[in-house]
Amino acid sequence: MYLDFYPAIISPYTGKETRREHLGLYIYAKPKNELETQHNKETKALAEKIRARRQLEVQASDFGEARRNAKLQTDVVEYIRAIVEKKGNETSDSNYKAWISAFRHIELFWDKGITFADLSKEEVEAFREYLQRKNDLAQNTKSAYFGKFLAALKQAYLEGFLSVDFGRQVKIIKPVETERGFVTLEELKQLAQAECVKPELKRAFLFSALTGLRYSDIYNLTWGQLQKETDGSYTIRFTQQKTKGVETLPIPNPARKLMGEAGESDEKVFPDLKEKMNVWDGLRLKQWFLAAGIAKELSFHAARHSFATIQLTLGTDIYTVSKLLGHKELKTTQIYGKIVDSKKQEAANRMNDFEIDD
Repeated sequence: MYLDFYPAIISPYTGKETRREHLGLYIYAKPKNELETQHNKETKALAEKIRARRQLEVQASDFGEARRNAKLQTDVVEYIRAIVEKKGNETSDSNYKAWISAFRHIELFWDKGITFADLSKEEVEAFREYLQRKNDLAQNTKSAYFGKFLAALKQAYLEGFLSVDFGRQVKIIKPVETERGFVTLEELKQLAQAECVKPELKRAFLFSALTGLRYSDIYNLTWGQLQKETDGSYTIRFTQQKTKGVETLPIPNPARKLMGEAGESDEKVFPDLKEKMNVWDGLRLKQWFLAAGIAKELSFHAARHSFATIQLTLGTDIYTVSKLLGHKELKTTQIYGKIVDSKKQEAANRMNDFEIDD
């Protein structure tokens, strides 16, 4: 997809007249499934947003030009500081803390400040190299911090503080794939049979493995969020604590049984859970796993990973699993597909010692 200008404009990338601006966006000419149709819809919306902004720029008056010049003199660090402060009311605690940590490095790197007019590709790359040299940061942490910095610059670009989208010009810091712990369906059955010193914790973990819900959403789950459908099935309507997205999640019958007898609409389904997992709960989980004969180092979040891998192993398509998990992007779910593929390969490799006479 590209924008076609008439008359020609001066390209912010080359400084020369041009009729076209390629957006680096692509759509499927003939979408074959719901995923490709959704991709087309989102891509066209983004292209339209860029087109509208470009049109305003072309049609801007002298007053508009002055406003743009004023934006260029805005301090980058202060602009990002405002974004971080706003995140405190818009996102989860963990994501907000990640923004704060990333901002500390931005503030430290540009300790004397820098305006959008002075921000260049070289400056952005220098910050990336600064993060790469930080030996006290893990690779995925570096990747996350630089990603948030680029996200802030993307917002600045869309709001007219920048005439260049540096995210399209600068290489990201590639994360490394981490091992995502999970239990199999058989191991989940073993856990259901084993005793746990904190029954509420066991109940919540199994519920997470059957529904894909995060700990924070289970902690906040109330009986008023449970709905019985006309066919007798149950759904949960809730707002994700991490993404703030409103979700409607069908739950299987075993998960409904784990919830127990219904209470008042404002009562919590898991009233004995603490708001945050602590060291003692982590130890109780480990003891429970050992009691079930499972020698794996797993956190509570492994229940959500288990839900995804079990669903994919049983043949549920990845698009549906993505929706059940409440992921905003399919690529977030694709890591589970890789896990399932690796397990299939391991299973196939077990047959390598089988000998056939020539």
